[in-house]
Amino acid sequence: MKIDKKSLLNYYEEKLRSAIDFWLKNSRDGEYGGISHCLDRSGNSFSSDKGVWMQGRCGWAFSYLYNHFEKNPEYLDFARDCIKFAAEKCTDKNGRMYSVVTRDGRPVEKTGEFFSEAFFVMANAEFYIATGEREYLEAARKYYDLITLIYKNPDADPYKASDNEAPIARALRRFNRPMILLNVTALMAEADPERIELYNKNSEWLFGDVSDFYFPEYHATLEAIGTDGMPVLESANARIVIPGHDMECSWFLLEEGLRLGNGKMTSLAREMFDCAYSAGLDTEYGGFVYQRDLLGSPVENYEFETKVWWVHNEAVIAALAMYLYTGDESYAEKFLNAAEYSSSHFIDTDGEWYYALHRDGTPLSSRMKGFIYKGPFHTVRMYVKCIEMLKRLPD
Repeated sequence: MKIDKKSLLNYYEEKLRSAIDFWLKNSRDGEYGGISHCLDRSGNSFSSDKGVWMQGRCGWAFSYLYNHFEKNPEYLDFARDCIKFAAEKCTDKNGRMYSVVTRDGRPVEKTGEFFSEAFFVMANAEFYIATGEREYLEAARKYYDLITLIYKNPDADPYKASDNEAPIARALRRFNRPMILLNVTALMAEADPERIELYNKNSEWLFGDVSDFYFPEYHATLEAIGTDGMPVLESANARIVIPGHDMECSWFLLEEGLRLGNGKMTSLAREMFDCAYSAGLDTEYGGFVYQRDLLGSPVENYEFETKVWWVHNEAVIAALAMYLYTGDESYAEKFLNAAEYSSSHFIDTDGEWYYALHRDGTPLSSRMKGFIYKGPFHTVRMYVKCIEMLKRLPD
């Protein structure tokens, strides 16, 4: 199965521009700043709350567009506005960031996780690459050091859960934490060569932590493991496999392994992708399901069979990256399969993707384009990365 490079480039560039226009037209908050991203199919707001993840993710996405797609100052203006809103409105007195705020920036929700801070690091780092404005590098460094400290030593976290909680009978390690921190570390290595030795060292031990979740005997990467590094098979919640996370992590590992010249990273990247693609593929209806149980038992999450937008974004990126890396035509076929399903089912006429589909591929009735955890991030990243990779393929 041959990739039609010219046609796909034209198609992805057209859809990317349409998606950019959708977000610039409908989501910029000219009164309070940042991105207001809970949008229905037509781009109308259905909730004024703002996800703090998305302030950082949008700041990164539009900086990334400027750096990798088009030197449009409007992209940087939007990115700067999102970073400013997050810095001024989304941080508590201890320097930790909220999860959700009101439209004008009053706190609604905060968790003990560091993902709001992680995406804030990414936004500042990418914006610094675009502008060279040192204050953004310093902000990226500050929060990178904070989340790395929290990851390695949770007792150092200024935000702590209540001491009145019942004792935890089953402590778990979560895959998404080292996975995201590895990706943030790779970006910091690009943005901040003055501290390259730190980032290279951190990538190496984060690779070790990510590897703990991959079990070749099960052909799977788990979302959670016990503190002893072993699967917790008696718990349905601990047996969850999310193929989208694993495909996303596979291209994180591939890129970082190539940067560092680490063959173990690139080898695991390929194994992880192969297992995840097979685990997620819906052979009856096409596309990829959201979750699987490691042992094939029932999954408690009622959304487990839905088709979720970001899973397909990551499948497309990862399959094309594996093809570019290996030259193995089976990856070209996997890429075209994921790309065709996504284009024919998820992408609306404006280029932006629906949030989710029923298992049979029909859109959910809401057909919404954004909510607390969906904005331009995954879609923009997929389009830009695929455009860059397609350009590297021979004619």
